[in-house]
Amino acid sequence: MSTASSNPAIAVTFDCTPLRGVPRLDIPLDASPLFRARLERMQRAVARHGTRNTYYLTNAGCTFRFTNDPAVGWTRFVFEGTVITDELDRKTVGSDLDIRLEKETCDWLTQPAVQWLSLSVKHAVEIEFDRYIAAGDLSRALERLAREQAASDAAGGFLGMNL
Repeated sequence: MSTASSNPAIAVTFDCTPLRGVPRLDIPLDASPLFRARLERMQRAVARHGTRNTYYLTNAGCTFRFTNDPAVGWTRFVFEGTVITDELDRKTVGSDLDIRLEKETCDWLTQPAVQWLSLSVKHAVEIEFDRYIAAGDLSRALERLAREQAASDAAGGFLGMNL
C-alpha cells in the first residue's frame, strides 16, 4: 500500500537577495560578528561574480529524504552563496555555493555519499531557483528592493538601523 507523503523527497529553502539591489556593502563599525561575516561573504560574491544577474542566497537548506520514516533516513545540508541567471533573469545558468552537511539520520551514510549529495544540492538549488523565477518570487524580490531603495533615497539615504 502506498500513501502520499506530506514531505517532498527533496526540500530546498532559501532567502534571496538580488546583488544588483544592494546599495552598499560596506560594513558598519558596530556590526555584529555574524552580520560582519555575512557582509564579507557578500563582498566576495560581488567581487567574484559582479552584481548583474546574480543573487545571494542565505538562510538556506536542502533536505533529502531516503525513507518513508520521518525520523530515519534523511540528510540536511545548509548552504549560502551566489546563483547566476541568464541575461533576462529567466533561467539559472550556474551557482557558487558553500555547502555543508548539517545533520543526518542515516547510519549508512559514507563520505563519498556526502560528497555526491553535496553536488546534488547544487543541482537541486539551481532547479529550485528556476522554479522560484517561474513563480514570480524573483520579480517580487526585485520590486521590494526597488521600494526600499526609493524609501532610502527619499529619506536622504538613511533607513534607521538598516543604514
